[in-house]
Amino acid sequence: MSAPDPVLLAGARMPGETEPVDVTIVDGRVAAIVPAGTAVDFGRSTARPTPNTATLRPTSSRNDNDAVSPEGVGSGPVERIDLDGRWVIPGLWDNHVHFSAWAAVSRRLDVSAARSAGETVALVREAVERGAGAAGSVSATSLSGMSSAASAEGSAGAVGAATGVPASVARAGVGGDGNVLVGFGFRDGLWSDEPTAVALDAVSGDRPVVLVSGDLHCCWLNSAALARFGRAGHPTGVLREDDAFAVQRALDDVPAATVDAWALDAARAAAARGVVGIVDLEMTWNHEVWQRRAAAGHDLLRVEFGIYPQHLDRAIAEGLRTGDVVDDAGLVRVGPFKVITDGSLNTRTAYCFDEYPGLEGRPNSRGLLTVPPAELRDLLERATSAGFVPAVHAIGDHANRLVLDVFESVGCAGSLEHAQLLDLADVPRFAALGVVASVQPEHAMDDRDVADRFWAGRTDRSFALASLLEAGATLALGSDAPVAPLDPWITMAAAVGRTRDGREPWHPEQRIPAEAALAASTRSGTRIRVGAPADLAVTDADPLAAAPGAPGDATADAARLRTMPVALTLLAGRPTHRAL
Repeated sequence: MSAPDPVLLAGARMPGETEPVDVTIVDGRVAAIVPAGTAVDFGRSTARPTPNTATLRPTSSRNDNDAVSPEGVGSGPVERIDLDGRWVIPGLWDNHVHFSAWAAVSRRLDVSAARSAGETVALVREAVERGAGAAGSVSATSLSGMSSAASAEGSAGAVGAATGVPASVARAGVGGDGNVLVGFGFRDGLWSDEPTAVALDAVSGDRPVVLVSGDLHCCWLNSAALARFGRAGHPTGVLREDDAFAVQRALDDVPAATVDAWALDAARAAAARGVVGIVDLEMTWNHEVWQRRAAAGHDLLRVEFGIYPQHLDRAIAEGLRTGDVVDDAGLVRVGPFKVITDGSLNTRTAYCFDEYPGLEGRPNSRGLLTVPPAELRDLLERATSAGFVPAVHAIGDHANRLVLDVFESVGCAGSLEHAQLLDLADVPRFAALGVVASVQPEHAMDDRDVADRFWAGRTDRSFALASLLEAGATLALGSDAPVAPLDPWITMAAAVGRTRDGREPWHPEQRIPAEAALAASTRSGTRIRVGAPADLAVTDADPLAAAPGAPGDATADAARLRTMPVALTLLAGRPTHRAL
């Protein structure tokens, strides 16, 4: 890709400051940050300047953190973008997404509003009656990538399998059969009635129905779908963890052109929220996916894609390592080595020290450990010796303890994905071991009621962001989209406010300042720097300022962040979103 044209961002402001500055961008990097008006000299231009064209003049930078602008900055015409006092910040990253699944979410039957099995069945009845399916928002193919995302969150028990799909499922031949009605988003943790295949049968007849839970760890099928997927005779129709992921993978045969078009739409939407990069943890062989998209001109985001245990041999054989650039434009890199060790809270499969209320004495009453410590140790030793940085999923407090133990025994750094429930003794270990806490704060809003029921007496250490920061841990925030929306402003709002719906904040002692939330949502803190890539976002309001009329009110600050207007997004100095 050729170098982008030079850009002058005129009349910008930095978070927390009032004096305007001019920001010059050359060869895709921040070249200078100077007092407003000092970077432009129209008198040196031989052509009549237009409102969007100026000539740069080298000048000293404005503070001790900025270097002197380089030689030759003023060598030619640039695009001038007048910001009129808007705020410029480093571009935002979502550090945990399942991108193809997120791209497909609007193309599924939405059952997220259902508050019971009965309400969910009613939504399915309506969809069946109107004939939704093959070409509509609820077709089987609309699950696009969901199998990858779901298995990314729980299929580690099948490490070493080529596909992880049992033969009985693979033989079912479901593929992209548009007759299958697929929905997404139910959360049954607090339902008073039980989801059953019989209940779905009553409204769906012989049409297969698959409903995927909002946390991706569970599927609810009718009898026709159970038969289609080789699970005829299952007593309830509710499949959890590996059984659910196998069904989802069997539905993942969306044509590449279709899912790539959806992904491009999703990238545009992300750029419109100031996003410049994602860590994509789809379980598919994402090297091929993102090389294909890059070759087709997808250039709106930087992407770091995960490698999973079933693909580790292939990745090593191809000489891949974390950080390797795999496209001509330099936007796509190999990301972390991802392993999943337990389930989720809503599905009651997060691996905990204590039994779940109501499950006492039953099998797996403390959740499921899908990768034992010895196996995890072997995986991490092999991956790190081949140049991969590990990212390990753990949600329950016991799973988090075991994962930290393995990081310590292997002696490697990496990230612990989710870190949702922690024993207080483990909080300081993140900093001590150099393990990043990669957390999705909006999950706290989704899970607060379920946690109060199933983790009663322990929720003060659920999503313990403030405790982690105080202990010196490095935070990286994300969404886990489609579990939560791919929008870092929503993520930051949840971290800052611990509420979203007018309710009292949930454990407000674990709120973190807006500055910390912003720093955990970028790759370069809260301020742009000379010499850094010009991956920038421009907002209509100061993200670090207190909400007008409500100084010191974290809830008001969070509400303001949640809907932060983004006027401009630049990737290496090239606009990917513009609303000016």
